[in-house]
Amino acid sequence: MTLSHPVRTLLVSSILVSLALPAVAKTPVATGTGGAVATISEPASQAAIAILNQGGNAIDAAVAAAATLGVTDPFSCGIGGGGFMVIYLAKDKRVITIDHRETAPASFTPTVFLKDGKERDFETVVASGMSVGVPGTVRGWHEALDRYGSMSFKQVLAPAIDVASKGFKVNDNFSHLVQENEAKFSLFPATAALYLRNGKALPAGSTLRNPDLAKAYKELAAGGVKAFYNGKLARAIVDAVNAPATPPGVRVDAGNMTLADLANYEARLRQPVHSTYRGYDLYGMPLPSSGGVAVAEALNILEGYDLKAMPRAQAEHLYLEASRLAFADRNAYLADPEFIDAPVAGLLNKDYAARRRELINPAQASLHAPAGDPYPFQNDVSVPLRPNASKLIAEGAHTTHLTVSDKDGNIVSYTYTIESWGGSGIVVPGYGFLLNNEMTDFDFSGPAPNVPEAGKRPRSSMSPTLAFKNGKPAFSIGSPGGATIITTVLQTIFNYVDLGMSMPDAVNAPRLSERNGQATDVEPGFSGSAQAQALEKSGQHWSQTAEEIGAANALVFNPDGTVTAVSEGHRHGIGSALVQKTAH
Repeated sequence: MTLSHPVRTLLVSSILVSLALPAVAKTPVATGTGGAVATISEPASQAAIAILNQGGNAIDAAVAAAATLGVTDPFSCGIGGGGFMVIYLAKDKRVITIDHRETAPASFTPTVFLKDGKERDFETVVASGMSVGVPGTVRGWHEALDRYGSMSFKQVLAPAIDVASKGFKVNDNFSHLVQENEAKFSLFPATAALYLRNGKALPAGSTLRNPDLAKAYKELAAGGVKAFYNGKLARAIVDAVNAPATPPGVRVDAGNMTLADLANYEARLRQPVHSTYRGYDLYGMPLPSSGGVAVAEALNILEGYDLKAMPRAQAEHLYLEASRLAFADRNAYLADPEFIDAPVAGLLNKDYAARRRELINPAQASLHAPAGDPYPFQNDVSVPLRPNASKLIAEGAHTTHLTVSDKDGNIVSYTYTIESWGGSGIVVPGYGFLLNNEMTDFDFSGPAPNVPEAGKRPRSSMSPTLAFKNGKPAFSIGSPGGATIITTVLQTIFNYVDLGMSMPDAVNAPRLSERNGQATDVEPGFSGSAQAQALEKSGQHWSQTAEEIGAANALVFNPDGTVTAVSEGHRHGIGSALVQKTAH
């Protein structure tokens, strides 16, 4: 497969036809022909299929699904945030990535989150204007549509405008997320008016309409990308960050964002991270996402074992230890490549993986892995600075992932976010969307590669991934979940390729997230299970608080030419997988 810089393509106008779709029962798995989509939201999946049915391609459909997720899943994503899109262009047989991660305002310095020499309280920073990065989502959508799509903003935003205007039924998961954020949302009147009733969460079953978000989307449909980064909408964002409206007697920290910060925002087109694993070619997101590098390094470590020949517990022990080592390196070295010369080539080197593998005891878990030294594997004649490993920092676990393919074989794997559940908690008054708290993804103090700096993109864990075999698409995979995204994608690939599970089983299996911390994060019901007890014999141990990890979506491209869309079977209120033509 050849990889090259993208060529600008002309927008092709298309006639907008009815967006009505037949009602179907929500299903997390579907197999068929033509295009396919997997998201966590039925309206979002239907929006993608509607655009495909109108002749749109996978890129058009991905933006339509993402915009609709901004309505139905506003606490994990939206135009107030940013993301990473991995695109396969079937005609050119190449993979490109669009980085539209949020950037730090020009006012940022490495000490922005310090007060009197001490780190500010994390949760206080989250619910403030200080946490808001310059949003990149709309610029990313524009680049995707302008370069690789065939439809306009007006066409692809139509389904989302429809859902925002007419409303949708709030489910248990939505209501639960509001309940968890009642305190944060009550700090901001515009947010409380949208999501709270008498200070309490909207009950499941109620219909939520968001005419302000419909208005924001209509302005984008009419004015394009400039409508977001210049003019009234830009002014509303800056005002919401710099002077957050709060109830009488309530004070939150203000940010310092300018209209120039918005006007100057640029998306980046970057070469993907390419690695191989047991006959697959894997393409992932490069820095400032740490996902592509960390997943590839862990798989390189695992490739040295005959996992298929082992008992499951032994193979899973090795998966956990490989993940631990990859995270030690991720935390030590990775950050925005425009600010840090990270040793990516060394970290991806198979010989370096073999050196890291030597640290694994096949019979005993390690408590904490040190960072390795990838520099000798860089083929670099300079003598670079070798930073010290930084401590593990908190990272918001709340994002969304979607994946779409079309009849021509184009594929999009797209993860985007506003960071924590509900982001900063600040809804832009009059426009109905939440602003991110992405700046809390920086290390609050240094020295560390990932300290805040003006214009810098905070390190991310988002890991949208495409896999190929013999040059042909094999599967796509991605997930939300903060730093657990890396382990969710890694474990799903391990389950599918090494344990031989079907993709639905690989997605639905209990998730174990080892990030070189004090204990491995697990989901409810795992501790005490036979699987847990088998792993405990090698010294693995689990975090005391268990919660759902990730909400993955995948596509599998079958040898017979059909495609299987796979979403969650039980997490996050069950996902929605649809295909254009169902296989019988």
